[in-house]
Amino acid sequence: QVQLVESGGGLVQSGGSLRLSCAASVSIFSFNSMAWYRQAPGKERELVAALTRGDMTTYPDSMKGRFTISRNSAKNTMYLQMNTLKAEDTAVYYCSALANGRFWGQGTQVTVSS
Repeated sequence: QVQLVESGGGLVQSGGSLRLSCAASVSIFSFNSMAWYRQAPGKERELVAALTRGDMTTYPDSMKGRFTISRNSAKNTMYLQMNTLKAEDTAVYYCSALANGRFWGQGTQVTVSS
């Protein structure tokens, strides 16, 4: 059973930084790709960043330059470094992994105060 556990969310002022972590219960190389999504109140879940097994990264234009996805295979953990945070980045952030099906974490709240 694959489990993904996010951590690192919290309250931060506009312009600040946070680093989210996603710890997997299995080797992250068992996944074809991993990604971060977010969902703000009243909005649809959206992709924040994705990372393939082959180290290719994908960012929506609105995230480029501010967010960085990475992983530590020895710790079976994926990260999301978020810089220059804005109030509109406030959302629940979810870790996701794609293998034989898509797996999701429980989410971690990020609140950016203006």
